[in-house]
Amino acid sequence: MFASCMCDNTTPIYDRINKKLYIKIKKNREAESFKEQGNAYYIKKDYSEAFNYYTKAIDMCPKNASYYGNRAATLMMLSRHREALEDSQQAVRLDDTFMKGHLREGKCHLSLGNAMPDNSQAQQEVKNADSVLEYEKMAEIGFEKHDFRMVVFCMDRALESASACHRFKVLKAECLAMLGRYPEAQSVASDILRMDATNGDALYVRGLCLYYEDCIDKAVQFFVQALRMAPDHEKARLACRNAKALKAKKEDGNQAFKDGNYDAAYELYSEALTIDPNNIKTNAKLFCNRGTVGSKLKKIDQAIEDCTKAVKLDETYIKAYLRRAQCYMDKEEYDEAVRDYEKVYQTEKTKEHKHLLKNAQLELKKSKRKDYYKVLGVDKNATEDEIKKAYRKRALMHHPDRHSSASAEIQKEEEKKFKEVGEAFTVLSDPKKKSRYDSGHDLEDDTGNMGGEGWRSAGGKGLKLLECKKYIIHYNAGCSSALFRQQ
Repeated sequence: MFASCMCDNTTPIYDRINKKLYIKIKKNREAESFKEQGNAYYIKKDYSEAFNYYTKAIDMCPKNASYYGNRAATLMMLSRHREALEDSQQAVRLDDTFMKGHLREGKCHLSLGNAMPDNSQAQQEVKNADSVLEYEKMAEIGFEKHDFRMVVFCMDRALESASACHRFKVLKAECLAMLGRYPEAQSVASDILRMDATNGDALYVRGLCLYYEDCIDKAVQFFVQALRMAPDHEKARLACRNAKALKAKKEDGNQAFKDGNYDAAYELYSEALTIDPNNIKTNAKLFCNRGTVGSKLKKIDQAIEDCTKAVKLDETYIKAYLRRAQCYMDKEEYDEAVRDYEKVYQTEKTKEHKHLLKNAQLELKKSKRKDYYKVLGVDKNATEDEIKKAYRKRALMHHPDRHSSASAEIQKEEEKKFKEVGEAFTVLSDPKKKSRYDSGHDLEDDTGNMGGEGWRSAGGKGLKLLECKKYIIHYNAGCSSALFRQQ
């Protein structure tokens, strides 16, 4: 209802909200004005005139407990205790948490000789009042310490005795919002607004819930509405300012990213993250966005850290898991990538997520076997000629004859490397085997006991180092060689 009432500030209020509500607001303001005038006369000890203005306030707003309480105090000063008793009783009927009303009722009874020391009902009411005051005090301390669970507990206990107290309900709703229990907070605030559509505190809580759920535009509407009902509502003013600033910074960062200005986008997202640490959902998105920018800037570790912060704030944030997983893939940290993709696939079983998971699992499998590209010292995109040149170089480097004078341990190690070079060349020089290897198939059967097969299959079994060199010279001179013939 309230969101639909939002218009620009130039539209008269009676066009923005229904006439009945406008009249109510106008009467409330006039009643407050009469009350303030009554207070001024009360301070001057002109109790008769104070009585007149408090009566005018009551006529304008007959359901305000404090107006009856003020008039009761004035009647007591005029020694009209029976009338004061009636006003005090009416005040507590309207708001049973109105402590001044209870106190004035007690004083009136005392002045009228109605002590009734054995009145068990009165004694229980005193206990209830003390209990409510104690819980209210505990709630204030809890709120200052940001112990919002304690505040909710205290307000629940206080509301058992003061079930109609909007102030307690609003405080509970605000703390529920701070705890991330938005549906509960919305429900409490909505209940209040059904009874009092002008309650600025309840409107603020409604906006707060929307703000923390990243519905910033709607949240601003409620904050503005709260400020119309209560122009001095500082919490609504601050929240409205933060919401607008957060939205603007985020949008500027998004635009910079779209324009390819990644450094500017990174700074804008960083600035946005300083605006409101309590806005968990929006900040999770900002961390993920900054992580995306970090990956574009090749700051992979920073990108992973930002995505980790995002999922700590929002464990259901799929996009952050996907971004972090891709960063792990870029770093060839496949175990971590598989874990993130598994988390994503468990949450959303889509074909795309299944494909990403299978690809990560494949890369993990490939990373655990012998890396033939690394054995030859070439890139995975190396050409056939580059593979052959690398093979010749590594074969000569690790040939057993080159290390004949070395220790037995070194000879054994070099022979092992020599065989690995042969295995690598046998696979990478054969298009079919290379294709299977690149696709991640288990090539153990293909390469089996092929140590040094690159030499043996070419008639090079037991070749001496000098003979190797001769073959290479012939190859480089353009001669056909059985050892280095084109594959």
